[in-house]
Amino acid sequence: MLKIGVLGTGHLGKIHLKCIQLASEAYELIGFFDPNDEAAAAAAAAYSIKRWTDLDALIQAADVIDIVTPTVTHFELARKVISHGKHLFIEKPVTNTLEEAEELLALAQEKGVKVQVGHVERFNPALLALGGTPLEPMFIEAHRLAVFNPRGTDVSVILDLMIHDLDIIQSLVRSEVRSVSASGVAVVSDSADICNARVEFENGCVANLTASRISMKQMRKLRLFQKDAYISLDFLDKEAQVVRMYDRPEQLPDDNRMELETPNGKRYIHLSAPQTEPVNAIKMELESFAQSIQEDARPVVSLEDGYRALKLAYQIIEQMEERARTTAQG
Repeated sequence: MLKIGVLGTGHLGKIHLKCIQLASEAYELIGFFDPNDEAAAAAAAAYSIKRWTDLDALIQAADVIDIVTPTVTHFELARKVISHGKHLFIEKPVTNTLEEAEELLALAQEKGVKVQVGHVERFNPALLALGGTPLEPMFIEAHRLAVFNPRGTDVSVILDLMIHDLDIIQSLVRSEVRSVSASGVAVVSDSADICNARVEFENGCVANLTASRISMKQMRKLRLFQKDAYISLDFLDKEAQVVRMYDRPEQLPDDNRMELETPNGKRYIHLSAPQTEPVNAIKMELESFAQSIQEDARPVVSLEDGYRALKLAYQIIEQMEERARTTAQG
């Protein structure tokens, strides 16, 4: 069993504390560090766990540290943890800048520690339900809309919301980015609250993403289009649908199928809804990290994955800002 300490007891930090206690077969929760006395007292009382006032002492006592603090603090804390030779789970976005993430990559490799980034949507039942479904998307649409919440507005909507889809898309496409275009608007925050981006990959795949934190409704959907198939994922309702086209009726089940006349003759469409299993996604991602440590395997969402998502996020931010400057000058 791995000894784990948590840094940060804000909204998400409290959820992590609870999930770690539920993952008792993987972890022994030895306590937390939070410089905010009020938040720390509330967490210690609510979860009956020790508050450490010496950060270095907590890191030394743990096998794993879980960083659930504001993004601007990630780098310094992560560097300290990795320098102590401890494994690290760190919430997304991994750092505030690409340079910081690059330094952590080098340091983690030098120290030989495992790092997993908290892109929790990788553990959403809708995505997990696809299982062995062959995926080679050539066009992707992503919509991630949220009702305004002041929490999280310390970063742009790209780093707050869209980065989830950037991580998922790059895990599915597995091709280098060729070009990026984007536009966005700051409505109620100092940084962008709504953004649309178009990402083209070297293999020809195109992804069109929209993220907003000033919507009147919640939406988290991803649609994948590929040769002979359309796949719809609803991360909010945790549902998946697969529509696949076949040349011959004997290739598909009798249920949920229909004929389609095409210029090349009849083809056959089959609709399926892969079964989704309810999961505690945060508990699951933390357990998967423990497994990667114990089996000396690559984490499901590695530090490299977190860096790639951050890199693409900053490419989008750069293009969005360039478009805004061009528009202002014109």
